Amino acid sequence: MLLTLAAIIWGFAFVAQKVGMEYIGPFLFNGIRFIMGSLILLPVVLLMKPKKEKLIRSSKRNNYLFGLLLGTILFLASSAQQIGMVSTTAGNAGFITGLYVIFVPIFGIILKQLVPKIIWPAAALAIAGLYLLSVKEGFTMSVGDIWVSISAVLWAVHVLLVGYLSKQIDPILLALQQFLVCGILSLITAFSFEIIDLNSIMFAWGPLLYGGILSVGVAFTLQVVGQKNAHPASASLILSAESLFAAVGGWLILNEQMSIRALLGCAFILTGIILVQVYQYYSYKKLSLKKSS
Repeated sequence: MLLTLAAIIWGFAFVAQKVGMEYIGPFLFNGIRFIMGSLILLPVVLLMKPKKEKLIRSSKRNNYLFGLLLGTILFLASSAQQIGMVSTTAGNAGFITGLYVIFVPIFGIILKQLVPKIIWPAAALAIAGLYLLSVKEGFTMSVGDIWVSISAVLWAVHVLLVGYLSKQIDPILLALQQFLVCGILSLITAFSFEIIDLNSIMFAWGPLLYGGILSVGVAFTLQVVGQKNAHPASASLILSAESLFAAVGGWLILNEQMSIRALLGCAFILTGIILVQVYQYYSYKKLSLKKSS
């Protein structure tokens, strides 16, 4: 239930991001919401400090470098996504972002990881879905869809890094560090390239509160707590449903409409994502049975 709630929050966050872009620039929006999320997560880190000291395996210097590296990737991924949200729909952004679930194992080939055969039909479905959803007549894509596609690749890199770095440093501390780095980099970029207007920020207070407190702060905590009682494969399957909730949110709140072609594309992408996650679920279950026996 906690993981499902996190997926709902993240899905509807695409709506908040879309609405926020009506008042302020993408970098300012990200800067404020990630700093806000850091403040929400800070008390959690302080309360868990005694346990945290036992979990950290690297030097403090490496811990800071890990946070800096992950925060920089998070900045690039969230910035590309946020820029794309300016000129695409919340539904499109949600489904295209979901492609990271397929990119992760494909990138594993570069790292010489064993990639299951199910990836290839799943990837084919996802590519076909992306074509139906985003590619228009004349084989062109909207600028927004291109930016969100770039963000999906960066989110895949981010997931791979989290998988490695979370074994070196307490994951909640790592999350706090990456949020701070991403927030600071976003604010620096915003003050350098965007027009900062206090009145515009006040108009965007609703999306900012949702994006900072719920999407960054609360949903991440729900994910951490929820995964204590759910294995990673089933957790990923539940969380990948955020793309579905993004489309629902865009339809309910923003009155976004999808053509039959776009809906078919969404179905292809969702099928590809579920194929990968279901395969991982049963692979994980089979491995657990072997270990227990």
